[in-house]
Amino acid sequence: MSNLLNGELSVSELTSLIKRTLEEGFYGLQVTGEISNFRPSSTGHWFFTLKDSNASIGAVMFKGSAWRVDFTPKEGDRVVVSGSLDVYAARGTYQLKCDSMRLAGFGEILAELERRKRLFAERGYFSADRKRPLPPYPGRVGVVTSPSGAALQDILNVLERRAPSLDVLVLPAVVQGDQAAQTIAMRIEQANALMLCDVLIVGRGGGSVEDLLPFSEEVVVKAIAESTIPVVTGIGHEVDFALADFAADLRAPTPSAAAELVSTAFVQLSESVRSLSATLSAQMLGRLTLAQAQLQRTDQMMLARHLTSLIDSKEFQLANASASLTNAQRELMSQTEGRLALLKGQLQALSPVAILSRGYAVVQSIDGKIIATKEDAKPDQVVDLRFADGKRRARIEE
Repeated sequence: MSNLLNGELSVSELTSLIKRTLEEGFYGLQVTGEISNFRPSSTGHWFFTLKDSNASIGAVMFKGSAWRVDFTPKEGDRVVVSGSLDVYAARGTYQLKCDSMRLAGFGEILAELERRKRLFAERGYFSADRKRPLPPYPGRVGVVTSPSGAALQDILNVLERRAPSLDVLVLPAVVQGDQAAQTIAMRIEQANALMLCDVLIVGRGGGSVEDLLPFSEEVVVKAIAESTIPVVTGIGHEVDFALADFAADLRAPTPSAAAELVSTAFVQLSESVRSLSATLSAQMLGRLTLAQAQLQRTDQMMLARHLTSLIDSKEFQLANASASLTNAQRELMSQTEGRLALLKGQLQALSPVAILSRGYAVVQSIDGKIIATKEDAKPDQVVDLRFADGKRRARIEE
């Protein structure tokens, strides 16, 4: 190299020297940065810029390496790439040639999930003693998910096809972002407090590990573990997992599979009815054929006496069955009325008006905000005092 530097060099010789030096000296690199100007080509190659707060470098990932990446990069993604420097001699530029790519922080997320898993297991959230069997024929299914997500439509389509008579209650929740875990837990607790359904499906469609993190927060895992209503989780795709799956009474690989689990007994019942119907039709046909043969050999008077006796016997059985059906209907109505009265009492106990009627009052600012502490009540501030039968306006003196 020293001999080359001491003499005159052509541009090609200099570029060749730089190319050889960079490509041979910089390989096996691990570089962390933010993706910018991402430009996938029609041939399957990815061209983009990798940058941080102080510098940027052009990068390329050819099709032969890009297909192994398990996510689609987008603007602003922070990634870790491995590769080497590549010099384009015709322009005298260099770029980073990437052989692999992963999201930065992925390993830290998995480590944190493993730590939480051990902690929640110690607290008993995953205990087998908490697991409850699903009701075979639920009257109502509650679905905690995003009202605008594809997961909800998948669940509704499956239940409509397999159990069209099943009542479905959608409990809308945010399933991604900072507020997601709180809203998911709140919906689960609300369903239990008001006994809104017989079984709960909690889930969302697929996403990255970061997207599914709300379902691994303690508030959600604890709400599922303490739910008196059986819970089925259907979070992401089959390969995805969340800590909520370990606390649930049953885990399904997808939201659609969760709907199938809830409606299994209905499908089995429908198949049994179809099988019994086919068997009954075959038996009736056989009996009719036999009866036709016997009819040809039977005296008309004997046939009349036999039919009269048979009709009398069936009328007696019909009368007994009618009486039993009436008694059963009355008992069912009585049970339903008792349950309705219990639910009415629970609703009245939870009503804010019922609390106010016992002598309590709610203090609000003029614009309607609740004043919960004495520090929030400022001297000379005008407030509204809301009672069970109305409100009065007052001023804070001290």
